[in-house]
Amino acid sequence: MTARTINFTLNGRAVTTSVTPDDNIVDMLSRQFDLRGARESCGQGLCGCCTVHVNSKAVSGCLSFAWFLDGATVETIEGLGTGEKLDPIQEAFIEAGAFQCGFCTPGFIMMVKQLLDTYPDPSEDEIRHYLTGNLCRCSAYPEIIDAVKLAATRRARG
Repeated sequence: MTARTINFTLNGRAVTTSVTPDDNIVDMLSRQFDLRGARESCGQGLCGCCTVHVNSKAVSGCLSFAWFLDGATVETIEGLGTGEKLDPIQEAFIEAGAFQCGFCTPGFIMMVKQLLDTYPDPSEDEIRHYLTGNLCRCSAYPEIIDAVKLAATRRARG
């Protein structure tokens, strides 16, 4: 297959890479940038493990072609927070124990970021509705709900 060069912003940094027509976002991020937070689990866009933000919108990285990123702004779980300080959502997940194995956690955190960017003070029903596309096989759902509420409170405080 013929490779194509794309340019995009990845976690605040301008990058250039080469992709083939069938490369998906998750594979390209892992293979070419060593970013492994977004993971392919179901391969059908049903579990949320592969969630990344493209132009501030959550997308399923397993279903989206990498060439789609040309000219886009991409944020992954690795782009949240800084080297010294975690994002408040990440801190809330740790404090609330909102994970067991951790496989789904990056996808949940990326969806929660979009949720709180859209609805800064969501109700529990809004949280549950917004996160229906994310699956946790360890059943840490009550703790995830608690983490979202905690993150919303911390964000409101600044």
